[in-house]
Amino acid sequence: MASKQALNILKLKKMKRKGEPIAMVTAYDYPSARLAEEAGVDMLLVGDSLGNVVLGYDSTIPVTLDDMVYHSRSVARGAEHTFIVADMPFMTYHGSLDETLRGVRRLMQEGHVHAVKMEGGAEIADTVAAVVRAGVPVLGHIGLTPQSVNQLGGYRIQGKDAKDARRLLEDAKALQEAGAFGVVLELVTEEVAAEITKLLEIPTIGIGAGRGCSGQVLVFHDLVKYTDNYREKRFVKTFADAGSLIKAGIEGYVKEVKGGLFPAEQHVFGAEEGVVGSLYGNKESKPEQEAVQQTDNEAERKVGAAR
Repeated sequence: MASKQALNILKLKKMKRKGEPIAMVTAYDYPSARLAEEAGVDMLLVGDSLGNVVLGYDSTIPVTLDDMVYHSRSVARGAEHTFIVADMPFMTYHGSLDETLRGVRRLMQEGHVHAVKMEGGAEIADTVAAVVRAGVPVLGHIGLTPQSVNQLGGYRIQGKDAKDARRLLEDAKALQEAGAFGVVLELVTEEVAAEITKLLEIPTIGIGAGRGCSGQVLVFHDLVKYTDNYREKRFVKTFADAGSLIKAGIEGYVKEVKGGLFPAEQHVFGAEEGVVGSLYGNKESKPEQEAVQQTDNEAERKVGAAR
């Protein structure tokens, strides 16, 4: 897949009009990006979910702009032919416009991504519009917004009643009017997500939002179960159990090292004849050196006796 032509926002909107599903997955480093690109994904998301699955945090809130730039740059090196979106991390786009644009600039220039993602609806529409005017594509994100998890009171399903459904629709419309090229819908009821998708001109990318979205996104580590003590999630399907395979491989390595089975003869390299002897200071072997030393000692004793 390395020779494919990367998508852009015009092609993504065309996919929405044609009803062609969009496949998106997160990536956080060079190897995951390479594997995802070779597998044929349409878009990659360098998500601030790296805080949970890569950095060991219990939420996305501690993730910094430096973290996002570092991981985005790694992903960009691994997926040169795929459209890459990076998350703007917590509180980097809620202050001054200058501060927001500095963060966007770093992700674009240093992280080498093609677009940024921002969580929020109507309340950030002006910021989204300003970033778009600056020439940067923006992917919106509404529904369950992990950066606001403390305010939301936990990881709750969104759009369960009429009032919340109307709020989500208004947020989606505000993002579209601000110039966002698409909207992520996270943990939104299927009926509401499908209706929002129908009413928007831009594509929707669902995660836990049912079958009516324009596309889907999953976290890399959920998709391939790349973790220990994996916690099942209703909206996730695991397509491979890499975690168990990796753990078994490491256990086998430890067992063979402890048992003296690794490295075996086929894993080692031989030196030329006489190399070991040269380690003692000259090309003579150790027994030859000992014989010479013994002769020298006897000669010294004879000279001493003659005196």
